[in-house]
Amino acid sequence: MREPAMPARRLRRRPAAAAVSAAVALALVLAGCGGGSGGGGASGGATGDPAAVQAALDQPAEITFWTWVPHIDKTVARFQAKYPKVKVNVVNVGQSQDQYTKLTNALKAGDGAPDVAQIEYSALPQFALTKSLVDLAGYGVGDLKDQFAPSAWSQVNVAGGIYGVPQDTGPMVMYYRKDIFAKAGVTPPKTWEEFTVAAKRIREADPSVYMTFADPSDAGSATGLMWQLGGKPFTVNGTDVAVNLRGDSGAKAYADLLGPLIKDKLVDGNASFTSEWFQSIVAGKYAVWMAGAWAPAVLDQYLPTGKGQWSVAPMPGGVSAENGGSAVAVTAQARNKAASVAFTRWLNADPEAVKSLNSEAGLFPATKALLADPAFRDAELPYFPGEKPNAVFADMSKAVRPDWQYLPYQPYADSIFKDTLGQALKNGTDLNAGLAAWQERLKTYGKEQGFTVK
Repeated sequence: MREPAMPARRLRRRPAAAAVSAAVALALVLAGCGGGSGGGGASGGATGDPAAVQAALDQPAEITFWTWVPHIDKTVARFQAKYPKVKVNVVNVGQSQDQYTKLTNALKAGDGAPDVAQIEYSALPQFALTKSLVDLAGYGVGDLKDQFAPSAWSQVNVAGGIYGVPQDTGPMVMYYRKDIFAKAGVTPPKTWEEFTVAAKRIREADPSVYMTFADPSDAGSATGLMWQLGGKPFTVNGTDVAVNLRGDSGAKAYADLLGPLIKDKLVDGNASFTSEWFQSIVAGKYAVWMAGAWAPAVLDQYLPTGKGQWSVAPMPGGVSAENGGSAVAVTAQARNKAASVAFTRWLNADPEAVKSLNSEAGLFPATKALLADPAFRDAELPYFPGEKPNAVFADMSKAVRPDWQYLPYQPYADSIFKDTLGQALKNGTDLNAGLAAWQERLKTYGKEQGFTVK
């Protein structure tokens, strides 16, 4: 079985591309392009004309939109039908890190960047700090704040400005195999203590089954759990950075939870989205998959035989974190910034567009209106017959812990995860030592790039 292409939500884990993207982007900081909130509009500052945004929709313009989301052209077609004078060219130059590398190179060269680009929340600070993006505050985008889930809006407010409009989110939930739980006589755990008890009972019922897996190459899932457990190991204020993986309460809770489970062989240290992983899922090796609200599309596309076997439950503890999600940003090279902002605003905030992004492009919404819509919450997803998983997803979206921050060199952080904490997950060694190793690498790198790191 070939390893499939990644779905349009997730993976910040193509290490080589991530490291290249981070190094090139941060080189711009050292070249004098970095800073906090920024200056002029062409270089990413807050200069702009809110009145020109709506007017731009009635003027001839052509903009290029880089995105890797399948079927998003259907949503763009709705925009074109409504505003035919603005032509939008949808271009897929590669997913996630592949796009970031090409975007960074174009920005550094001063030519070739798109007008508008999809950027994951984790990568947004890097591009905002290097003034590669337009601060949308100057174009009146701040008035959209109350339309979005707080966790999503906070992710586009970076480097002293608003550097994107939220497009989708990935509130973390617990997917579980109903048959495996029934065989062990357990119900979805409401606390992490119950999670550990359930893991032991499932293993006793069938020694070939693990409660779940801890991917040694996926930093996003690890930091998502730290976030869910109340952590905030990274804090950023302009070029002042603090990395506290050794002392952070959520990071410690993460190590205290997973360390014993891995040692007792109740949790498997296996990489996800490989042919082996998909085969393991099909074979019923894992009882639980903790992932974002994007996961049903993965299950439906790649594991169709599991239809009806899986169900959805809230995360233990009743709180959640984002596990994926993206914003749409206007680049500093945008030729028609007003038209670019107008398109970005419509694409992610207009009710028709938001419903299309969900129903036609498969993105989980970031807007409060759709999250609260009874028709959305009560919708049945074919993979979960007789259930209403959107209600669980929406509740977990409300329960995302606020104020999380990513590093301004998060792609680099993700790229070295597999060599630090990932090794401890893979080999079942001390997770606290793995956290310490990751922290030291991140602090050293940050200082080398010119950041003030604590």
